[in-house]
This record gives sequence, structure tokens and C-alpha cells, in this order.
Amino acid sequence: MHTDSTHVKRGAKAAQSEATRAKLVRVARRLFAKKGYANVGTEEVVKRAGVTRGALYHQFEDKRALFLAVFEQVESQVAQDIAMRAAAEPGPFEALRAGTRLWLDSCLDPEVRRIVLLDAPAVVGWAAWREVLGRYGLGLLAAALQAAMDEGAIERQAVMPLALVITGALNAAALYVAEADDPEAARAEMEPVLERMVEGLRG
Repeated sequence: MHTDSTHVKRGAKAAQSEATRAKLVRVARRLFAKKGYANVGTEEVVKRAGVTRGALYHQFEDKRALFLAVFEQVESQVAQDIAMRAAAEPGPFEALRAGTRLWLDSCLDPEVRRIVLLDAPAVVGWAAWREVLGRYGLGLLAAALQAAMDEGAIERQAVMPLALVITGALNAAALYVAEADDPEAARAEMEPVLERMVEGLRG
């Protein structure tokens, strides 16, 4: 009986800890998107989240660790959204083309632009930034390329090197849009460039 109640208490504590973490990430995400990483203090985060500083530091080592959790969450959602919408296309090549357009569209989202593209490279460093983007996008891109090869839509070749090169191009395109004074105009300039790159893969 004692063991059961201990399990229940542990379970409740874990659930409470998870809820606190989720709340901190949600509040920080709003603040980072609106004000930028440099202009958000941990004091403001804990106040808005209604938790103690101790609760924040129990969940995250520091503000950078909190930002990394926010960055991963945003990037994960962007990748899932693109994958889901591209999957609705009539074939693998069309899905590939749609995926590049949808990635450019996501760069205009103020949250993605500020957190993923403007702040993240500086806050977490280039190596970690590329690793996170690769973790969520590289597998999806490699699978899309493989499907297009299997259908004969693009020339058969080593998938992973191709996926890495295209990922590099997509990331460079995203930064071009995000850093522009007029992101909408930059996106319009970049779309045909990526279209030609994808078209060039045709077998």
C-alpha cells in the first residue's frame, strides 16, 4: 500500500513538473518572439508564468537552456506542419517542391523569423543551430528525395549527401529572407532560385 501511494505521489510530482516546464516554455516563447532574446529577462518570464525563480532553475540551467527548449519546440512544429502539408501533394516530386515553398513561407512567420532564424544562431551557436534544424528537417528531406528517386522523378544518387547540400541551401535561403529589410520581397526573390534548384534534380 505504501509503495502504491509513493508511486502516485511521484506521478503527481512528475506531472506537476512537466506542467511547470510547459508553462515556462509557452510564456518564454511569446516573450522571445515579441521582444527578442536579449530583451527578455528571467524575472519577466517567472512573473508572467506565475512561478518562482527556483522553479525556473529546477527546469532549466539558465536563460540559454530555456531558449534552446523554445527553439526546438518551434522548429519541431514547423517541420511537422511542412511534412503534413507537403504530404497532401499528388506525388513525391510535387511534395519536394511544395516543401521548399512552405519553408520559405514559414520564414515570414514573426515567431519563426525572430526565434529560429535571427536569435538562435547567435544564442546557441552555429553548430547547435544546424544540428537542431538538421534533426527536424534532414530526415524528412532525405525521405522525400528517396521517394522521388523510387518513383523515377529524380535521378538516383546518394541520398544523404544530396539532402545535406539542399538543407544548406534552404537554411541560407531562410537567413536571406529573415535578415532582409523587406522579408516579403526577399521571399519573392528567393522562391524562383529554389524552384530552379529543385527542377534541376529531375531525371
